[in-house]
Amino acid sequence: MDGKEFDLRGKKVLVVGLGKSGLAAAMFLRRRGAYVTVSDVRSAEALAKDIPALLDQGINVEAGGHGLLTFRRQDLIVVSPGVPLDTPELVQARSFSLPIIGELELAARFLKGKTLAITGSNGKTTTTTLVGEILKDSGLPTLVGGNIGVPVVALIDESTPDTWSVLEVSSFQLESTQEFHPFIAVILNITPDHLDRHGTFENYALAKERIFARQTAQDFLVLNSDNARTAQAASRATSQVYCFSIEGTVRQGAWVENGTVLFRASESAPAETILPLAAIPLKGTHNVENVLAAVCAARLAGIPPASIRAAVERFQAVEHRLEYVATVNGVEFYNDSKATNVDATMKAITAFPGGIHLILGGKDKNSDYTALAPDLRQRVRAVYTIGSAAQKIESQLRGVVPIHSCETLARAVQAAASEAQSGEIVLLAPACSSFDQFENYEHRGRVFKELVHDGRGWKVSQNA
Repeated sequence: MDGKEFDLRGKKVLVVGLGKSGLAAAMFLRRRGAYVTVSDVRSAEALAKDIPALLDQGINVEAGGHGLLTFRRQDLIVVSPGVPLDTPELVQARSFSLPIIGELELAARFLKGKTLAITGSNGKTTTTTLVGEILKDSGLPTLVGGNIGVPVVALIDESTPDTWSVLEVSSFQLESTQEFHPFIAVILNITPDHLDRHGTFENYALAKERIFARQTAQDFLVLNSDNARTAQAASRATSQVYCFSIEGTVRQGAWVENGTVLFRASESAPAETILPLAAIPLKGTHNVENVLAAVCAARLAGIPPASIRAAVERFQAVEHRLEYVATVNGVEFYNDSKATNVDATMKAITAFPGGIHLILGGKDKNSDYTALAPDLRQRVRAVYTIGSAAQKIESQLRGVVPIHSCETLARAVQAAASEAQSGEIVLLAPACSSFDQFENYEHRGRVFKELVHDGRGWKVSQNA
């Protein structure tokens, strides 16, 4: 169903959850003539900055909890990504056969042009940003949004039949999709994450696979053949499958050979040289994978190799993703606040040869931190724990490396900066979400950077 068939005029629509995407969805629905209500479990005080704008547009606001009658009196329910689909009110609404979709699904029914969607446990933001820059630099009309910060519904009015919408999409967004149909879909990797929401790893993986559920033989699916669970998806795809690998050659897709990134459009086509590995400006093997995925997506979108190379060479690391902050008394500080799961933290650790003082912790996502032990032994001098997950982390990693219980990020930065010697690294890569002490991972990363920049007096330079 496209936007023309999806007439919202006069419809009663409930938006559940007033996050960034919920607010954008409510405003969009109202502009399209719907009678809109927003429901959020947070108090009116917590929502104070958004409520006046909603009321000005004639949008009703229900704060401090969900009313069952509110849910029943609707023609359509739109769920924000942060709201679990097993919320009791949604379960009951489903039993009454009320249509329930997510913000991504709503937007997909109105978005014009081609969609290039990227998901994965790690690397989504970097790859989405890079693909967006490659397409823009090549002259294609390009919009970038989704889980990366700009809600997809906010792109609709700017989209045209010639537009490419490059979207970062999460498992939370994908699990409520029905007709979402990207022309090019990319799955970077699937490793354990959000088990507190999805229950099992397989449920989480199947949510990721919804990215290609509506694709046809005219569409493209890009998969990481080095990641076992991601590679399995190929057997369930009806679209044309392309792979990327840093471990070996692929039949069609991108791979690394003799220090060079190559791409092949089909099994019978010759390999194209895209760029040398040395030209990639980002740290870490995982970023080589991100570049390979971007190369596949960009070539399938018709971008020539020279344009791809030029865009990659100019690309800078995105904020909060292995972001260099400062060097203080010979100690380098890196912000990887976006490392919100164990796999992302492992990738961050292995981006450095050693001498790491690692800040771990936040809100646990039912993660297994013991998987960090081999990398900790090899590269990490000490761990500094923060947040509500600290006790679990300490119990699972006790005896692996020295652990300092710091509770807050400020104390962790101070302790790590005091312990680190010139030539070593202080790395924030928490392996947890941020919601116990911060608004989001961006807030956590900004606070970390402020602490580093404000703390130049922590240590008298004993190495000078």
